[in-house]
Amino acid sequence: MDISEICKSLHTAQASLALHTAAQKNRALTCVADAISKNKAAIIAANKSDLDAARTKGMSESLLERLMLDEKRIDGIVSSMGVVIAQSDPIGEVTGGWDTPTGLSIKQVRVPLGLVAIIYESRPNVTVDAFCLAYKSGNAILLRGSSSALNSNRALLAAIQQGLQAAGKDGVSEAVALCQPQTDHSDVDAILGAVGQIDCLLPRGGAKLIQNVVQNAKVPVIETGAGVCHLFIDESADLDKAARIAENAKIQRPGACNAIECILVHENVAAQFLPKLAQQLAGRVELRCDKTSYDILTAPSLSSIQEIAPKDRRFVLAEEGDFGFEFLDLVCAVKIVSGIEEAIAYINSHSTHHSESICTNDRSHARAFQAQIDSACVYVNASTRFTDGGEFGFGAELGISTQKLHARGPMGIKALTTTKFLIDGDGQVR
Repeated sequence: MDISEICKSLHTAQASLALHTAAQKNRALTCVADAISKNKAAIIAANKSDLDAARTKGMSESLLERLMLDEKRIDGIVSSMGVVIAQSDPIGEVTGGWDTPTGLSIKQVRVPLGLVAIIYESRPNVTVDAFCLAYKSGNAILLRGSSSALNSNRALLAAIQQGLQAAGKDGVSEAVALCQPQTDHSDVDAILGAVGQIDCLLPRGGAKLIQNVVQNAKVPVIETGAGVCHLFIDESADLDKAARIAENAKIQRPGACNAIECILVHENVAAQFLPKLAQQLAGRVELRCDKTSYDILTAPSLSSIQEIAPKDRRFVLAEEGDFGFEFLDLVCAVKIVSGIEEAIAYINSHSTHHSESICTNDRSHARAFQAQIDSACVYVNASTRFTDGGEFGFGAELGISTQKLHARGPMGIKALTTTKFLIDGDGQVR
């Protein structure tokens, strides 16, 4: 793969796209949305071939769920594009302005980053989400999806380029490119080393992918996070509500980065809450428990609840490596803590700084939790599954940034922009 030639072409396209008005970009994206809808059958057929190959290789059901596209999900992709189209164009937005004592007029304005690359696993919807956000914010984008989703990504890219071409002079079809994944990952190495060619790189996937990019990239990186997310059940919590939140946060999409991987329970309510939790989960999740929670759940008095759990979903004693681990499956760690102070300290030392939640009816505990937890998104009495660009009103997202510089949390249009200063003078010299 000649990364230099690909980047050169994308930069040329970006220079053209940067001159397009909001109306032109919106028309092009509308044409893309129409093309995706018209090519729905072909996209689903391509995705089926990816799913069949993944099943043959033994991919887990939770990961197959991330890979899958059906009519409803494609309609959701198109709907998300509509939200992005309806948003204000950030390019040219004046974020600040003032006059200096020397008579200079200074404005700070929002501009595109330039050429953005994204390396991502499975999730073919990212192909469209990343393209749409990049295009609306005036950036060219290099897409490097996984080999497991190659046919799906190719079908989606074909629809994207068909739509851009249908937009005529309002479309810049060369502003997006898809890499052919190489078995030796030489294409990834080329992207990581493309200094001066790629302006920003985003990894989106599991911990191994993210660590590889963060540790080896020579180009600027926005780190998106593996999701070791926690739910803390405080002693004042509504326990029925907490059990429902835990169920949603773990089960709705266990392979998503915003699914919880550990439940912390205040020692004063553990004996009450854990049986409720086990009954709510109804044997669908393997609970890897510390000694105290294991003793509670395996007590003879709870034999009726224990019978709910099939053999592969029993309560088991956790190993040390289960805490701070991203299962991405129907598995969850459970730990008893002495109070909110221990919960906060534990989460800050074991999380990936993605999303955490507390169930509590104590307002002071809620505010302390939100103030002291060092994560991008911190919830009170709600599921961590809401950490998502669509749920936040962005339409789509590039990923969830767990770093602190430039962008943090779900990344929408503005995460792909930077600013520059425009200074007007009248002959001033220093």
